[in-house]
Parts: sequence; C-alpha cells; structure tokens
Amino acid sequence: MTETTFPYRLERAGVIMTPEHGNELEAEGVLNPATGHLADGTLYLLPRLVATGNVSRVGLARVIIENGTPVGVEREGIVLQPERSWERGANNAGTEDPRVTFIPGLGIHVMTYVAFGPLGPRTAIAVSTDLREWTRLGPALFEFDDALDIDLNLFHNKDTVFFPEPVTGPDGVESFAVLHRPMWDLGEVKPGEKLTVPAGVEDPRQSIWISYVPVAEVEADIRSLVLWRGHRMLIAPEFAFEQLKVGGGPPPVLVDEGWLVLYHGVTGEIDNAFTQQQKVNYSAGGLILDRNDPTIILSRTAKPLLAAETDDERSGIVPNVVFPTAIERIDGQLFVFYGMADSKIGVARILPA
Repeated sequence: MTETTFPYRLERAGVIMTPEHGNELEAEGVLNPATGHLADGTLYLLPRLVATGNVSRVGLARVIIENGTPVGVEREGIVLQPERSWERGANNAGTEDPRVTFIPGLGIHVMTYVAFGPLGPRTAIAVSTDLREWTRLGPALFEFDDALDIDLNLFHNKDTVFFPEPVTGPDGVESFAVLHRPMWDLGEVKPGEKLTVPAGVEDPRQSIWISYVPVAEVEADIRSLVLWRGHRMLIAPEFAFEQLKVGGGPPPVLVDEGWLVLYHGVTGEIDNAFTQQQKVNYSAGGLILDRNDPTIILSRTAKPLLAAETDDERSGIVPNVVFPTAIERIDGQLFVFYGMADSKIGVARILPA
C-alpha cells in the first residue's frame, strides 16, 4: 500500500516574475516556467509568455538570487515561438508550458513543450546546449502497444517531463523515462467521436502515464528522443484535491527517498478544453517513486502540498491556480517554481515535513 505520509512540504518564498507593463508579448500573463543551469552556475528561467490573443512563446530570463533565494529576473528575449506547422493552427497557435531536463549522460538540455497546432495540444521536444538555441526534434510519437489496444498518437497530450537519469524499462532495457498526460476525449479532435480509453483502464479521467526511450537508441541518434514505448499508467486521480484530473509537474529530482515528483491535481468543472478555464482549482501534490523502477510509488500526498491561497494565486487570467513546473537546487536548498493563476510566477522552498 502506498504511504500517504509525505516526507516534504512547501513554503512560499515570493513572486519572482510578473508581466512587464506595456509588453504585448506578456499581456496575458507570464507563467509555468522551465528552468536550467549553465556550466558557470547561472540559473535561468524559461517562462511561458502569453501575448495578446492568447499566443504563447517561451522566453529566457536570468534569475536574480539574493541570500540564496530567487527574488526576480532579468529578461533576455524569446527562445521558442510558434513557427512550425504543428505549432500553428487556423484559430490557435502556441509553444506552451515548457519543462526542461538536463540529462548529464547526453550533455544536453531536453525541453518538452505543448505545441498548440491545428488539432490542438501535442507534446513536442527540442534540445539545446546553452538554453538559447533550441533544435526542434518534432512531436512525440508513441509506439503501438497491442495490449493497450489503442493508438496514443490519436490523443492530445500535455504535461510531459523526462527523468534526468536512466532507469530500467519494463523490457529490462536501460531507458530514459518520461511522464506525460494523455487526454482521452477524441471529440476534442473530431466532433462526434467519443471518450476512448486503453484496454484495462477503467477510470477515464486524465491521468499521469509513463513511457520509455532506450538509452542506446538516443545515443545513436538524438532524434530517437521522440519515439516512446512501454506505455503504462502511473497514477490516476484518487484524492479530493484531484477529483477532476492529475498532470505532471517539474522534472523528477533524486532525493534520499527516491525520485521526488511534484504534480498538479484539479477540481472543478471544465467548460471547453481549448479555452481558459474559470471554474477550476489547481493544487500541487507529490510522489516519491522508486529510484530504480519509477512505476513503484513509495509515497503520495493525500492533501495538497500547496493550494491557491494568496491573492496572486487566487486572482488572475485563470483564478485559483498553483501549477508547479520546475525544481532547482540553490546553495543546497531545493526550490520549486510555479505558475500563479496563469498570470505570474512564484517560488517556494521544498523543506522536510
């Protein structure tokens, strides 16, 4: 049985980024950032910048640190914007919600982001050595698994993060694991189609899944990072703060207990998957996964680690949102960076419970 006594808690440390006055590229919010360290130790934020008309880009900003705590940013421009066909549709466009994992074994930063294209949101991948120049590898592609009796390529997919270190895949092969969140309502892609779930899955609510990419294939060809296999559900909604759905947060971080994974749980009501929601409540939850086999859940929060309680978290483009997307270690202290009401970016300390 999964332990619900969680070894960590979150303590707010402040707001570090708000929309720049008069900047149309940030007129509808700065939110849900990735982060990354360069070799010289400089910490950067890669925020989602939402322009007038709800068009998202990925920016770059150096994090200002005072007395070991992030307190602000210095903007350095745009590093990714909707330019490819899978990032632009007739009525929507966006490169949204970046997550960045530095994979030491490859010596590169791997960005997963939501490409909001002609048929809606899909996970896409880009890589970089310096956080400034990104090479797109394209949308994620899912190997067919006959046991699931479903083609995951048909579905919208979001909230994707890579683990930084290899693990053993379900086939016994050394692999890079990746968390993602399929969305089972095909009616969002083609009106009139129905909710379709994989064989053996009884809960149709959006859940966190795990897939794998063999390390040897990636070392032979970096483009293999988009080819995923070994798909299985990791967690489904279970507790009160996640009754509607769950989704991935920051890239997993190794701690003494195993892999620390923060995620978001959602309650409320969704009116339309493609519009900004006003009737939802996003909170941060946590998992501890086994270091060698991340499908083994050692601990899970039964209550939120952080919920929308401050004015910045409760009032914004989408009210009542705490959305964790990055974890960084600064002077030995772990911090989580998170979106606040789809409008601003906050930071919190990760402390022992």
